Amino acid sequence: MSLLKILARDLFSRRRTETPPPVDGETLQQLAARLGETARLSLGRSLSIREVDAGSCNGCELEIHALNNPVYQLERYGLRFVASPRHADVLLVTGPVALNMAEALKRTYDATPAPKWVVAAGDCACNGGLFAGSYACLGGADRILPVDIAIPGCPPSPRALLSGLLTLLEHVAVR
Repeated sequence: MSLLKILARDLFSRRRTETPPPVDGETLQQLAARLGETARLSLGRSLSIREVDAGSCNGCELEIHALNNPVYQLERYGLRFVASPRHADVLLVTGPVALNMAEALKRTYDATPAPKWVVAAGDCACNGGLFAGSYACLGGADRILPVDIAIPGCPPSPRALLSGLLTLLEHVAVR
């Protein structure tokens, strides 16, 4: 088929997109609202998250980025992702810690102001996952940093990420 025919077919056909994931909107909204409220009560402000990819396959990043899409809209509940560790409360680490990322991960942790918390998101960040034992991998984030909470899954769903962050904030409020 010629390029012109393909272009004409695609131009005049209905769009082909994936259907959105099934989301229990009410439950998800309650979870996110509870998370935002807990952040305001325990911190007195919104929660700032710095996501650090320590060598992952990007599966976890896709789920983390989904938290900002129109389905979940995390920012409307007062939780936001920041570009600098200097503005972060939480380091959200994904992937096994690759040899080449160990020093960068330590420096990111050191640049984060206290109080700071580390969340290992995904099986790889929890224990090395599929890459455990590899010559290029040191293992999970706990081999380099003090991890406050681990969220398992390959990759963890946005709901699991929200639940894990809520658990972290509830634990912080108890301290």
